[in-house]
Amino acid sequence: MSSIKDFRVAIVGGGLCGLACAVHLLRAGIHVDVFESASRFKEVGAGVDLGPNALRALDFLGLIEVVMAYANQSKPEIRPFRFLSALAGHQHILDYELLPEDAGLGIHRSAFMDALVGLIDPSITHFNKRCVAITKHDGPGPGASIIHFADGTTFEAEVVLGADGIRSSVRHTVTEQHDVTHVAFTRTVAYRALLPLEEILQAGVQIDFSKRPHNIVGVNKHIIVFPIKGGTMINVVVFYTDRSIPQGSKEIPASQWVTPASTQEILETFDDCGPEVKKLLSLAEKPSKWAIHSVDPPLDNYSRGNIALIGDAAHGMCPHLGAGVGQGLEDVRVICQLLTHPQTRLSNVGSVLEAYDFVRRPRANMVLRKSFWAGELYESLQGDDDEEAIASLRKQLSTLWDPVLRHDLDQDVEVALQRLRDAGSFV
Repeated sequence: MSSIKDFRVAIVGGGLCGLACAVHLLRAGIHVDVFESASRFKEVGAGVDLGPNALRALDFLGLIEVVMAYANQSKPEIRPFRFLSALAGHQHILDYELLPEDAGLGIHRSAFMDALVGLIDPSITHFNKRCVAITKHDGPGPGASIIHFADGTTFEAEVVLGADGIRSSVRHTVTEQHDVTHVAFTRTVAYRALLPLEEILQAGVQIDFSKRPHNIVGVNKHIIVFPIKGGTMINVVVFYTDRSIPQGSKEIPASQWVTPASTQEILETFDDCGPEVKKLLSLAEKPSKWAIHSVDPPLDNYSRGNIALIGDAAHGMCPHLGAGVGQGLEDVRVICQLLTHPQTRLSNVGSVLEAYDFVRRPRANMVLRKSFWAGELYESLQGDDDEEAIASLRKQLSTLWDPVLRHDLDQDVEVALQRLRDAGSFV
């Protein structure tokens, strides 16, 4: 394929962020190839909540309309969280206040993936390609990177974007720490279930989960409940943290990150909760159990030379702010705007990726840290609905999402461009 640039882009990883990036770069006329380790494009997990910043990124990328169509939602909606106690009385704690411009969207991950796959040229996709290493051609100048795959094949490209998730192989090249994963078990497990609203109503659950997301907070545990598919399906994610495990001391083999669980296991873990919680959890047939990991410690750089990380490869985070996909889409928006800039070319693309790192790393790492802290906050009750403790929790929750939802990506791009001008890379 022809290209408007004098470089080729290889995207390692065909998840949501990798495909969103590929679609935009392809539309801009840049030569792109996508390498996916699986035999087809697929997303693991249930629903994802896209906040206003994520939707603004999708709008810039030209993807908002197709994603909305697959979400069965005619327009973004104000979706403020309601916080309740998981304990016996299910005390109301807080209705989070959102502004009119804070509208969001709930969509099933597989539907989001389907929306993107339909926009990808099949000729640029390569399956069963698990990256194991990246090397550089010898010699001066930027040159091409050589991507080595597990099947023994290689591919050369002048720009490599690692979108290969939290267990990223590209990350090793960027950090130059091949014996350090930068991934840690957070001591938290999550049980996931997707329930028809009709079943919840038939079970006699009195809390209305059809219109707004809920966070039901407890003792070393919390439950996120939010509607998708126009409120006909309810995504339920049940978190439990074993704080008897020293932080960072336990490693979970990759093969055990997702395992089957039972309804009985969940009910026993949440035995101290009130009747509404127990009725809801009793409906979770054949739930999956996920060991929650995050990038830890946060990375000191998202790029090195002509290689950069986006999404979970850069800042895989706890899901406690629902911001992981949104942060990845912010990455994609910024890196695409910089790569497609008229002045970007092979001779300065390393500086362009460094400017991306300069503006994205501080923000994404802040959200990563804040996501971990949010989980600690949600699980800070001490066994009763003590009014003083509830008041303290309410105060800390009241501004929790403000820095996540309201951020000026246009300003980030302008800072990056000014950095490039100051360095003489752009004029």
